[in-house]
Amino acid sequence: MTNPLHIRAIVLDWAGTTVDHGSMAPVLALQTLFAKHGITLSTEDARRDMGLLKRDHIQAILALPNIRTEWRTATGKKPDDADVLSLFEEFGQLQMKIIVQHSQLIPGVAEAVKEWQNRGLRIGSTTGYTRRMLDPVLKQAARDGFRPDASVCPDEVAAGRPAPWMLMKNAQLLDVYPPSACVKIGDTVVDIEEGRNAGMWTIGLTRTGNLVGLDRQQWEQLPEGSKKNRLRNAQNILRRAGADYVAEDLASCNQALAKIEKRLKNG
Repeated sequence: MTNPLHIRAIVLDWAGTTVDHGSMAPVLALQTLFAKHGITLSTEDARRDMGLLKRDHIQAILALPNIRTEWRTATGKKPDDADVLSLFEEFGQLQMKIIVQHSQLIPGVAEAVKEWQNRGLRIGSTTGYTRRMLDPVLKQAARDGFRPDASVCPDEVAAGRPAPWMLMKNAQLLDVYPPSACVKIGDTVVDIEEGRNAGMWTIGLTRTGNLVGLDRQQWEQLPEGSKKNRLRNAQNILRRAGADYVAEDLASCNQALAKIEKRLKNG
């Protein structure tokens, strides 16, 4: 029996939301990948389309004018679809090595999720990682106390973010509907777009995510003024993307969830 007046499920992103403070692993893997081909990939360019299926992410990087120019200089030709597929295959191998080193659970995640599950909420997850990439992250997270009830990867549906199919597959696996009873939480613009396209509520995360882009130690060493500026910038980007609410990290989402509950009850 569904009750649209209450939140019934929360679907979480992985890197930058539940694990890998600052979403460092994908950036390091992408920079290593392009360096192998004689191209220096800036952190900004690596983070620009974070959250997409990594094949789509690589394609977006190759479409950047500066990278296209460097690629032509290094290889003698424009990047094409064959290059995208070849790089994606290389990326998978690099990512598997790097991902385990940078997939520590973000503080507060295990406790927050356990509380939600104890309240009867179902917990799903989506990602830009393929299933092969996500499996070791799932195992490590489980050892650290985070066990979502479902996980869906872009290679298991028709298309990755910003398409809604991973979220819809989660809802099916969790047996939860309507979409208005579900909340998507993530740290990238495409996380928010994914949630909106699926008709779910959305909460964007700032401090732990891609838009701030710092690991925990780097964040703690940042001057207070810089912290405020980075948080404000990330919040503005997520708001412009359509996030219903914004929080610093997953453990700080209860206030936003309470507001969503109130809005559901008030119609």
